[in-house]
Amino acid sequence: MPSILDRVRTLISANLNYLVSQALRANSMAVVDEYIRKVDDNLEALEDAAATIGGEAKTLKRKYRQFEEQSEEVDRNIDLFLSQGKDELAAAAQYRYNTVKRLADTYGEQYKYQEAEYKKLLSAKLKLEAKLTEAKRERTELQAMLDLAKSKELTHKVVEGVGGTTVSEAGMTEIREEIQRRLDKATAQGEIDAKRLDTQMAEALEKDTIDRQLAARKARLGLE
Repeated sequence: MPSILDRVRTLISANLNYLVSQALRANSMAVVDEYIRKVDDNLEALEDAAATIGGEAKTLKRKYRQFEEQSEEVDRNIDLFLSQGKDELAAAAQYRYNTVKRLADTYGEQYKYQEAEYKKLLSAKLKLEAKLTEAKRERTELQAMLDLAKSKELTHKVVEGVGGTTVSEAGMTEIREEIQRRLDKATAQGEIDAKRLDTQMAEALEKDTIDRQLAARKARLGLE
């Protein structure tokens, strides 16, 4: 049975463009809705797993520190007993030290492993949330495309009923071209938004540079 991380990786690597193409061919949102449902379900499971693993990591870390502190205390006692010539107590303390130190090392290794797993789960959660946002955005656009296509098909059927003609390849080509025009416009708008942001950033940086240059001149002229 695949682990939660394996399932999540599969969902993250899903090709949304392919899912949208399938939905368009089937004229149905079902395949995209099913993907979104799976992401929602696995996000919930992922959050629960992350909370469990994160809690275990904290428990192991606490125990590791407790035994580490004990081992340090016993280690100091060994030196004290030896300096006092109490070899038997030193030997007993050394035995105790070995036991406590092994426990500390064991808990330390387990803690580090669980901490690494916890970080993997958190990383996967962020990626899956981003994928879910993208999928919902694609769904909104897809619904608009399907609504447009259905509207054109309905219009064509009305014309067909009036004129007695059959659905032509030209009509379907017009639908596909209209869908593609919507996609092209959305892509162009994204590029425009990106350029606008780049321009704002450049202007802000240039203004900051000019302000610093003027401040330096005022200081040199004793105007401040």
